[in-house]
Amino acid sequence: MIELLNKYNIELFNNKKIIKDTTLSNSFGCCCKKIILDDQKIYVIKFTLEKKIKYPALFYEAKSIEFMYKKFPDLFPRIYFKNKNIIILEYIKNNGKKNDDYEKELALKISQIHKVNNEKFGFNFDTPIGGLRQISDFNHSWVEFYGNNRLGMIFNEINKTEPMPKEINIGIEKILKNLKNLIPNHPTPSLIHGDLWEGNILYNDGKLVALIDPGIHFAHNEMEISYLKWFKFISNSFYDYYSEFIKIDKNFFNYSEIYELYYSLLNVHLWSREYIKDTAKLVKKFN
Repeated sequence: MIELLNKYNIELFNNKKIIKDTTLSNSFGCCCKKIILDDQKIYVIKFTLEKKIKYPALFYEAKSIEFMYKKFPDLFPRIYFKNKNIIILEYIKNNGKKNDDYEKELALKISQIHKVNNEKFGFNFDTPIGGLRQISDFNHSWVEFYGNNRLGMIFNEINKTEPMPKEINIGIEKILKNLKNLIPNHPTPSLIHGDLWEGNILYNDGKLVALIDPGIHFAHNEMEISYLKWFKFISNSFYDYYSEFIKIDKNFFNYSEIYELYYSLLNVHLWSREYIKDTAKLVKKFN
């Protein structure tokens, strides 16, 4: 590990020794480690395991975190170093312990992010999710942005490699063609974390201490809530807490599965074909 750090002549580690390193994750061609130096300082290091990089996901992950850190320094880690092969982040102590009312704090913090608005949907660079490139070209139309750059994108990615059963594909094609009648046409473009699942929400002794690994862009804020719903991370109480800050549309539960479909397809493509069963249930509702 120290050889890797010395390769990039990172001043932070000059004349330092690593006394312990712990692998936190190893996925999507990227390894994430927690390291402790001989001066007892702790950092998180993420580095690519791939020799040829088509899309420098780590670099844009770091840029995303830097953007969020400037706006929410109490919620995102600091970036100390970044390039296309390696990023060095602040380590934020976490033990996964939540209080009983954790959803109330989560609703507050997420709503603060969602209150950052923009004129268009998208972002000024393509942001990663699970190492996958999310095309984020700005668009005034939410239906076009979501249909082309999110739902249509991941649907096409799956079909390039290993298509799903025909009836599911036909159902998704129908949803894409009818999208303007299924989701709100003119929501406010809101900043979202973009990959808000349990593993990216860090708690320590009952307090929400950090959000990590964002796939940020300006979107319909309820897309984020739909992911939390799909992942079964929130109860019905969360919607009431969140609505104290930003009102949830009265028709949310009629269309939330359209947004959940994007995340279900991501899991089919990135994690396991087992998620095809979940995808089939979501598609069936709209066909």
